[in-house]
Amino acid sequence: MTSQKRLIPALFVFLWATGFIGARYAMPWAEPFAFLAVRFVLAFAILGAAASFWGSVRLSPRDIGLAVIAGVLMHGIYLGGVFWAIRNGMPAGLSALIVGLQPLITAVLAGSLLGEKILPRHWAGLAAGFVGVAIVLEPRLATIGAGVNWETVTASFIAVAAMSAGTVWQKRFLAGSDLLAGTCWQYAGGAALMIALSLALETREFTLTGELVFAMAWAVLVLSIGAIVLLMVMIRDGEISKVGSLFYLVPAVTALIAWLLFGEQLNWIQIGGMALTTAGVALATARREPAAAA
Repeated sequence: MTSQKRLIPALFVFLWATGFIGARYAMPWAEPFAFLAVRFVLAFAILGAAASFWGSVRLSPRDIGLAVIAGVLMHGIYLGGVFWAIRNGMPAGLSALIVGLQPLITAVLAGSLLGEKILPRHWAGLAAGFVGVAIVLEPRLATIGAGVNWETVTASFIAVAAMSAGTVWQKRFLAGSDLLAGTCWQYAGGAALMIALSLALETREFTLTGELVFAMAWAVLVLSIGAIVLLMVMIRDGEISKVGSLFYLVPAVTALIAWLLFGEQLNWIQIGGMALTTAGVALATARREPAAAA
């Protein structure tokens, strides 16, 4: 692995964590499905232009269909479910904790559907990561109120299941496809779903503010393009269970960024939870070097 590729997981975790910060800036000024629809359409246009400029390999109609399905799962249902749940009263901390189940679901799916070998140390690392996430987020769970109901909880679990299924789908059917073209068509699928839901359920009203413009620009350029391309590279080059375990780091990093930007406090127990999460991810993603030949 080159030195540049070694930096990809850490950079991905940081960028993915900023998505929760961007949502905090955007949601007071736009409805979730409408915001995501615009975000996905812009990402589709930019990536389509980039793919044309760099002469990316065109996908077959079959691969386009497979990429659209991946986009519906990984972008549309995942982000749509999370944003809808938070918009309807689900505390962000509890939502992040539910999202923290994603590595476990992904590992189970990868083991059964892709035949990836899940070793005991992988399960131990995943369990340690989940405990660390719970420790980091536990103080926020005291704010649970009426927004936690079967609708918002179900939406959150559907979102996590969709992200896990989409990750496995991407590895199973599209690992060898062109990254730019494949990601572009993923956003077409996500955009189609968000447009349909926004037309059916929302007023599609935006309040144009500097915070909304910044959040949209960050979401499109940094998250929808930068972070997702990094994720596609990791899915292509690595085992799904190891890639999935990186998501355990996101809530802890998000909490740290929120402390820096918004003054949200972290106590020493939470810091310990962050350390436990990091150790769990290291255990789950560690690659044993082959034994030297005699």
